[in-house]
Amino acid sequence: MSDDLFENTPASSGDYDSSSIEVLEGLEPVRRRPGMYIGGTDDRALHHLAAEVLDNSMDEAVAGHATRIEVSLEEGNRLSIADNGRGIPVDEHPKFPGKSTLEVILSTLHSGGKFSGKAYATSGGLHGVGVSVVNALSSHTRVEVARDRQLYAQEFSKGQTLGPIEKLGPTPNRRGTTVSFVPDTEIFGDRQFNPKRLFKLARSKAYLYAGVEIRWKCAPSLASEDVPAEATFKFPGGLADHLAEQLGERECVTAQPFTGKQDFPEEQGRVEWAVAWPLWSDGSTSWYCNTVPTPDGGTHEQGVRAALTKGLRAFGELVGQKKSKEISADDVLTGSEIMLSVFIRDPQFQSQTKDRLTSPEAARLVENAVRDHFDHFLTDNMERGKALLGQVMERMDERLRRKAEREVKRKTATNAKKLRLPGKLTDCSGEGDGETELFIVEGDSAGGSAKQARNRKTQAILPIRGKILNVASASADKIRANAEIADLILAMGCGIRKDCDPENLRYDRIIIMTDADVDGAHIATLLMTFFFQEMAEIVRKGHLFLAQPPLYRLTSGKESRYARDDAHRAELEATIFKGKKVEVGRFKGLGEMNPQQLRETTMAPESRSLVRITLPPEFEQRVMVKELVDQLMGRNPEHRFNFIQNRAGEVDRDMIDA
Repeated sequence: MSDDLFENTPASSGDYDSSSIEVLEGLEPVRRRPGMYIGGTDDRALHHLAAEVLDNSMDEAVAGHATRIEVSLEEGNRLSIADNGRGIPVDEHPKFPGKSTLEVILSTLHSGGKFSGKAYATSGGLHGVGVSVVNALSSHTRVEVARDRQLYAQEFSKGQTLGPIEKLGPTPNRRGTTVSFVPDTEIFGDRQFNPKRLFKLARSKAYLYAGVEIRWKCAPSLASEDVPAEATFKFPGGLADHLAEQLGERECVTAQPFTGKQDFPEEQGRVEWAVAWPLWSDGSTSWYCNTVPTPDGGTHEQGVRAALTKGLRAFGELVGQKKSKEISADDVLTGSEIMLSVFIRDPQFQSQTKDRLTSPEAARLVENAVRDHFDHFLTDNMERGKALLGQVMERMDERLRRKAEREVKRKTATNAKKLRLPGKLTDCSGEGDGETELFIVEGDSAGGSAKQARNRKTQAILPIRGKILNVASASADKIRANAEIADLILAMGCGIRKDCDPENLRYDRIIIMTDADVDGAHIATLLMTFFFQEMAEIVRKGHLFLAQPPLYRLTSGKESRYARDDAHRAELEATIFKGKKVEVGRFKGLGEMNPQQLRETTMAPESRSLVRITLPPEFEQRVMVKELVDQLMGRNPEHRFNFIQNRAGEVDRDMIDA
């Protein structure tokens, strides 16, 4: 073969060589990919910076070294957080000659005093990236340390050190660390700290640890009716005080809420809880681990749910209520006000933003600690226990009644000759104790794997072929004539548009399960467009979900983990598999996963993750939402083009280059 065949090919042009490979040093990865570390660059991510710094001060308080924390918001979007703890060490770090430990902590990822457990028994900041990430994403950071009766200071900008650590002189009456920073507008744009949000954050931290006093201060120009210029928080009762304030004058099923705290055995940590059952309320939940909010719950939530459910079942048997064995966790917790705070060693979170606790031992520890106290709560005052049991069983009876009605409708629809179901629908028997689910999967290969992985009693499978019709850009006649959409409508059994009745829906959950790639996301988007336009009430009632299949399987020795996407993979490689040789397998699609893997990662309720699809608050003004759907999914490509052009400035430039 002659060499001239390759003369003009890109491979020989020199465009891709060793100079094309970037090596990011220091904190540059954080600035290039902030989403990997704080979940994005929106308001939530901005306020995550404040939480990272405040968590460090709270760790000092929980460890018994600080009694006071000061949070101060100044004009110019500058936030300062100070504590009277031990102060960050300022002597030279043994592994970085010529650099103070303070500088190493502020300018190096994965540095800190919380890895070995020697400096902190339980702490909220465990990834070793918190304050260094704040430093990387701030246009100016100043840290002052009062230690050994001397005051030190050092300044940074965008992760870069502006000068050596300075010794400012004696300070006999001061101790601790003060971190002051201004978020970088290159990262966050013109977003500003919300005083009300920070005020609420500071107040909640004081509830979570009764031994700390938190002082709030903001510039007078930032104060309002809801946010005073100065305030001091200290709550000796902890979560019990928080619950009492949240309940206000609302009447509850039990005159006294269920509150308490308990140390775990063998110094593994402790748990504190506060639960009440208001008579008329939608309720709310608040979950915390080591003072860090975990809004998505996790294993500590599983522990308290199990304790309360098993406790009420046992109490029901004690007082002769045989039906109490059918009580579910939702029966117990729906409508309740529940707060749970755990302190454990080396907690594991689902991501750097710590939204969900995944430590397996937390479920067992919390359940064992709470269960004993709950049994006493119910039996010490039998009338109180019976009142709570009665309310929960009313909710249980209502749930079972609705389930029975759905079963009758489902079986009637299945058996009625006038209603045919799609031939490729693999239906469930509906005989299980759990709620029924329909998985919509793409392709026969994925459908075959899902059929083997499913629970035959509660899970049905409907395969569809490729990308379904885009209903936003199709005529009504074309929609009615489409075989895939006709199969979807038949399987649901609830009608469409104005005739859509969620009460007739044949399943409790509709789960879109597509491949974890771009094509899969496109198919999921088309399906969501279908449900919004044709069955909006199903979405509004909370019946529609997205499955979360993994994209990678990471294996090192006998340990294997699954990663949802590239960011999750990078997080696992930097934490669980750090320093290990990792074999990475990529799933090209759901059909490549064997049934056991698919069941474990994506379908089994006890181990999977689902995302509930909801409509935005503007749903009541549905025209506004319909206009946006038409823009993005409609038949006019100019609308999509204009939308992309108008939003182009919001896209991470580095992500495009990658």
